[in-house]
Amino acid sequence: MSNRPLILISNDDGVQAQGIQVLTRLMRSLGDVIVVAPDSARSGAACGITPVRPVRVSLLHEEDGLCCYECSGTPVDCVKLALEKVVPRRPDLMVSGINHGDNASVSLHYSGTMGAVLEACMKAVPAIGYSLMTRLQQCDFTPYEDVVLRVARRVLSDGLPQDVCLNVNFPFVEQLQGVSVCRMARGNWLQEWRETEVPGEYCLTGYFTNLEPEAEDTDYWALQHGIAAVTPIQLDMTHYPLLGHFEV
Repeated sequence: MSNRPLILISNDDGVQAQGIQVLTRLMRSLGDVIVVAPDSARSGAACGITPVRPVRVSLLHEEDGLCCYECSGTPVDCVKLALEKVVPRRPDLMVSGINHGDNASVSLHYSGTMGAVLEACMKAVPAIGYSLMTRLQQCDFTPYEDVVLRVARRVLSDGLPQDVCLNVNFPFVEQLQGVSVCRMARGNWLQEWRETEVPGEYCLTGYFTNLEPEAEDTDYWALQHGIAAVTPIQLDMTHYPLLGHFEV
């Protein structure tokens, strides 16, 4: 590795996913890149780890300025292993994605893409998660590439506050209508289980409902209007107004 910025990449769609291939290509224009990603899809892994069995990591590819590894664990396992056993020094930036499917509103709590980002943030590495609002496994990422690079360049140059990371979501459009720095929408998933033909067996499904559709300062409003949503996320989930008022 050179003296260029060092960028760590992971995801939850697996090391062979199109989104991470695009993200790797883009990040190579900004620095040296190390990819440590799951060997297959781990969607919905959130901040899960693998405490009950060994986790394996294997080198897949190496060339000037790029090393790519696959890992048998979760996205968080990938970041933990990368930071302790793989990278030669503390990365200047960690990026995750580009996820096939958005992680706006409460979906970020389930997201393995954002789980990797939160883990890097906990380790004091500036971190960004990128997601696209489509489940298509092959699509054109060209409309979003400029914003991916702009956000990454900004974080590389200016950093992020302590214990803060970024959740970036793109609408599935041919041309973005802009970029908005916005808050999470209040939302919920409904009708989340579908019964199979086997009695007592269910498959996870459902649909998302925005509980404040008229609020124009949210990530979901931005996405529904063709705008890329950049949401700062903080690790500290303490509700400070209730401190000193809640009694037991």
